[in-house]
Amino acid sequence: MTTQDGPARREVLAGTVLALGGMMSGARAETAPDGDTPATHGRTSLHQDIDFDVVPHRIYDALLDDKQFAAFTGLPAKIDRAVGGALWMFGGRITGRNVELVPDQRIVQAWRDGSWDPGVYSLVKFELRPRPGGATVVLDHIGFAEGNFWHLDPGWHLRYWNPLKKYLAQSR
Repeated sequence: MTTQDGPARREVLAGTVLALGGMMSGARAETAPDGDTPATHGRTSLHQDIDFDVVPHRIYDALLDDKQFAAFTGLPAKIDRAVGGALWMFGGRITGRNVELVPDQRIVQAWRDGSWDPGVYSLVKFELRPRPGGATVVLDHIGFAEGNFWHLDPGWHLRYWNPLKKYLAQSR
């Protein structure tokens, strides 16, 4: 049952099981040349390592604070910072729930795009790793439908990483 605040925990858990099934089958994609080919069309996961010039706490906070999230994406967001808390991001285009939160280290979220079939979720994991002079975000996004890799892979840079870097640099 979907609530006004987002999907019910049972829906998220079912979607998480589906996403984890894709991960357990060994599907893992790396960034590849432009173009959707038969070899890349079937990719249902992606991996990215992004370096930031700020400490992990700043990134963790920006990803879970709805005001900061809205400021760097330019679109409204509502984010409940609790495990199991509902997500409503990019003006409602993305909804879901927080699955696991380890302060300043890891965020795991079950996500669904508003255009996806009901009950379909992917799993997004942000690992925040300190490094000299900043942090590296290790992103693993798994369990999305075939044909979405070439939309999602560059979308992370366009909608997340580039605006987040700019926002964090301006708010020092």
